[in-house]
Amino acid sequence: MWTQTQERQQQQQQQQQQQQASNLRTLGMTSAISLAGPKHLDTQRTTELQEVLKPYNVFETDEELNHRMEILSKLNSLVKEWICEASIKRNMPPNVAEQVGGKIYTFGSYRLGVHHKGADIDALCVAPRHIDRSDYFTSFFELLKQQKEVTDLRAVEEAFVPVIKMNFDGIEIDMLFARLALKEIPDTMDLRDDCLLKNLDQKCVRSLNGCRVTDEILRLVPNIENFRLALRAIKLWAKKHGIYSNALGYLGGVSWAMLVARTCQLYPNAVAATLVHKFFLVFSQWKWPQPVLLKQPDNVNLGFPVWDPRINIADRYHLMPIITPAYPQQNSTFNVSISTRTIMQEEFKQGLAITDDIMVGKCTWDKLFEPPNFFGKYKHFIVLLASSASAEDQLEWVGLVESKVRHLIGNLERNQHITLAHVNPECFSQLEPEPDKFCTMWFIGLVFAKTENLNVDLTYDIQSFTDSVHRQALQIKMLKDGMKIEARHVKRKQLHTYLSPSLLKKDKKTNVTPNSTPPQTRNGTTSPGAPLSSVDGTLTNPANKKRHSDSSSENSCKKAKTGEENSNQGDDSPSNSIVVHCGDDSNSAEEQGLNVAEDRPLPPVSSSPITAEEASSTLHEGFICT
Repeated sequence: MWTQTQERQQQQQQQQQQQQASNLRTLGMTSAISLAGPKHLDTQRTTELQEVLKPYNVFETDEELNHRMEILSKLNSLVKEWICEASIKRNMPPNVAEQVGGKIYTFGSYRLGVHHKGADIDALCVAPRHIDRSDYFTSFFELLKQQKEVTDLRAVEEAFVPVIKMNFDGIEIDMLFARLALKEIPDTMDLRDDCLLKNLDQKCVRSLNGCRVTDEILRLVPNIENFRLALRAIKLWAKKHGIYSNALGYLGGVSWAMLVARTCQLYPNAVAATLVHKFFLVFSQWKWPQPVLLKQPDNVNLGFPVWDPRINIADRYHLMPIITPAYPQQNSTFNVSISTRTIMQEEFKQGLAITDDIMVGKCTWDKLFEPPNFFGKYKHFIVLLASSASAEDQLEWVGLVESKVRHLIGNLERNQHITLAHVNPECFSQLEPEPDKFCTMWFIGLVFAKTENLNVDLTYDIQSFTDSVHRQALQIKMLKDGMKIEARHVKRKQLHTYLSPSLLKKDKKTNVTPNSTPPQTRNGTTSPGAPLSSVDGTLTNPANKKRHSDSSSENSCKKAKTGEENSNQGDDSPSNSIVVHCGDDSNSAEEQGLNVAEDRPLPPVSSSPITAEEASSTLHEGFICT
């Protein structure tokens, strides 16, 4: 009898294991690549990874976690208090107003459980149907002003996703707002229900999307703890390697989370060290622009636009689509350009080579988190300077300029002589700040298509960018006296006038570490520190310049002389135009092994609907590996 019972238990366990394995195979768009569990060495590498991550402050103490929970609890109470008061002002009986509720939800890195020390919190305020967004940005904003814990309070009501930003008791918080078409908001409300989106405006849907996507990602990974540790490592790697910035055309937090989640689906029983290794294996071979999908897109028809290249022609031009798993599905990497994709693809390949060595014991995890030598990699740079007259103005101005830098990268990419424009996401302050002037700098490294004697005029590319920033600042009524934006072309040997020697020495030291790749990039020359173009708060409208990069060789020779003359004028000579002379000291795509030009997307032959066969293949993923 005991034997029969034991056999039945074993059969039940086998059935459960088979069912679990079956579920894992179907988690995601395809079956898993491997269901293998961890070996002793994999577990050892995971322990080593966890130890290496600790000095980078990617883990918070229990005390710090409790502090965050207290802050969110206070915010949640403030929201309920505000909604109750606003309801009473709308002649709602007090006893009813106390029951309508309202709630704070979190999303992003905090909700995923991968936030680092001092990280901000992404939050969402959900209110019932009788509370308007205008109430949120007026009466709730005023309530926040009265709180002694709140500093640096500012509202960005006209943003694509309207937000209130603040520092609440030492923690930065970005809080969105969504009004649901419901009489009351219970504390048990689950935002994953698609029906909640009915009759909502686009801004509310966008605000809700953050929470819905985050919750769906957690639901779609087979092991949350393994996912979290792997994601912490990948996020740190991406930040150290300068490819963590959605605004500048790299990937943001949710995109990196989805790539790691997809890796977890393909290797559902792997531990974190193996997942990090397989992450680089998978995405170094991914066939972009085929999309990354965590699940089959939901067939929900509520009228909201979704990413679908079978229907939307514009979606076919996205270079690196990573599709959010919650309705309405969107491409989270809309800002990626040819240059940023090329840079990330190279980083994936280098990451694979390093983790190959780590897994066999040739090096430690520290190697993965060594920053690359950005300033030693390029001979010439464009330096973008944004300045204003006060710290408060500078905060707004830098936000606007940074959101537009990707358009400058696009302008440079469209110049036929430029193969790669590499923007460093890190921004810098001036070495010697001027009185009553705040200045922030970004650096863009350039790679040219050829090394022969060639002149490249960047005046038009820069001018169109500064004009667009100027127009946007005027449109949103942000432009104030003292706000300026300027672009300069500088040689690597002139970087010491912009950056501290310790930073440049550190970069050189990074460049000579064992197993690192020596810099091969070499760029064109021009007058030292010559301003390319600028726009300021005096509302000037500089005359548009024609692009001269397609000039004849005769004109090029003349420009070469002009460039030499300008170079003799020194750093103090202002100029509204710039011609980069690409000579023997210029780098080329061939020297770097880049093949960017071949990746430039071509427009469709016609605008007619694609065939059924093409449509069926459009949403397929782009990776096949064993």
